[in-house]
Amino acid sequence: MSPTDELIPILKKLRLSGVLESLDLRIQQAVEDELGHSEFLLRLLQDEVDRRDANQLSRRLKRAAFEHERTLETFDFAFNAKLPKAKVLELANTAFIERADNVLLIGPTGVGKSHLAQALGHRACRAGYDVAHVTADDMLRQLRAARADGTHEKRLQRFIRPPLLILDDVGLRPLTGDEPLDLYDVIRLRYEKRSTILTSNRDVPEIGALFGDPLLAGAAMDRLLHHAHVLTLVGDSFRNPPQGTKRRRKRKAA
Repeated sequence: MSPTDELIPILKKLRLSGVLESLDLRIQQAVEDELGHSEFLLRLLQDEVDRRDANQLSRRLKRAAFEHERTLETFDFAFNAKLPKAKVLELANTAFIERADNVLLIGPTGVGKSHLAQALGHRACRAGYDVAHVTADDMLRQLRAARADGTHEKRLQRFIRPPLLILDDVGLRPLTGDEPLDLYDVIRLRYEKRSTILTSNRDVPEIGALFGDPLLAGAAMDRLLHHAHVLTLVGDSFRNPPQGTKRRRKRKAA
């Protein structure tokens, strides 16, 4: 039995079996480069750390349930010169999550609100934060169904627990039934504890009007806007760019 064979059960017991993936390569490098024992061990364990970090990131991205893989690296800031690029890049350091600040991305359809929201969520996952991405309609539908089957409190925690909640497309339709209360509860229970990124085609006053009741609207918006970064995005739609822009983008792609 070789030393490697004897090593396998020990690594498994220590939950370090991933080390076996790069063990042979690191042994070869140690011989060829005449590495000392400590340098060899450092490189081998760093491989394991990198593997675990990659696996954890993969799990966080899967749990986040992003609609698409959107990153800041794939966002075309040059398309709309009026977009607040400096502010977006400032938020990309994810310090706003540590402070439990909110981010509101406001603007018409097609200017990149959802892309930027998910890109910031992607950065948060890379920084080690758990993220939940959901459209407002889907969240409210889930909470409505949970009221009916007696699991409302449990389902509500799914949207309260993550350090970052991305609530996409708020206000596409009027809120009905218990939906204003459900949205208020999410805002209230996350207030000053966890961050929320909200995207909407509506202006801030219009978001408040969705709640119907002025007192409920005031309580919700007061909490949402306290410690908030409000970014108003303007410009052409990425989905339907002007003809001249289409030609320039085609030439660039070619």
